[in-house]
Amino acid sequence: MTSEIDLSRRDRLPDALYALREDYPREAWQSHDNFGGLVAFWMDRHVMFRRLCEALRQDAEAASDGSMDPRQMQQRLVRYGSMLLQQLHGHHQIEDMHYFPKLIDREASLARGFEILDRDHHAMDGLLQQFSDAANGVLQGKVEAGTFQSHVAGFEALLLRHLDDEEDLIVPILLKHGAHGLE
Repeated sequence: MTSEIDLSRRDRLPDALYALREDYPREAWQSHDNFGGLVAFWMDRHVMFRRLCEALRQDAEAASDGSMDPRQMQQRLVRYGSMLLQQLHGHHQIEDMHYFPKLIDREASLARGFEILDRDHHAMDGLLQQFSDAANGVLQGKVEAGTFQSHVAGFEALLLRHLDDEEDLIVPILLKHGAHGLE
């Protein structure tokens, strides 16, 4: 696998997949007429995933440095960790089964990007399992907060890479074509 498609090695999608970004730059997305509804909802889900990862990482760091009671960190881990796992898994399933095929129909020239995102989702399945195992280790007293913080930071970095790439590919398509037929 080359660094341009491997989630753990790439720093962005291949240049050819940014074909629509010139007409739909990120800084103009929210002001576009087609941004509301499904696009805004989908972006809000991504914001939620980013915030959950950040909260989990910060909690583990705080428990590790003694500024948070480890029991409080565990309580928040149960709530936020399970929310992240469940919501992210469901989000990826909906994208793979429903949205990606329809978006490929709208912009067939970008199909390679959806193949990359699909690979990401398969890689994320393994990463989500590793996250779950590490979280359960914390809850069972087998994994220290500092170790978990390192694990969450690594997971977060890959998730952020994936979310950014997904947005860079999908939002311009949705802005160009609208969300009709996807809801």
